[in-house]
Amino acid sequence: MPGRDESSREKTMPEITVSMAVGRTDEQKAGMMRDITQALVKNLGVDADAVVIQINEAPLAHKMKGGKTFVERAAAAKK
Repeated sequence: MPGRDESSREKTMPEITVSMAVGRTDEQKAGMMRDITQALVKNLGVDADAVVIQINEAPLAHKMKGGKTFVERAAAAKK
């Protein structure tokens, strides 16, 4: 932001939102969030305590790719 010095930018809280279909385990999601946190610490110079990450999950019937819901895509892949 204009007018802010480098030290104040480092203290700004980065907040990341990840949108994805349901289906991953809590362990997978926690690992992903830890990796994202470390990437922000490394690349933005912020403290890990300043990083906020939120996962928004959608049911497979509420997410679509290529004109088919993820439920339809999974059914087609089993054929």
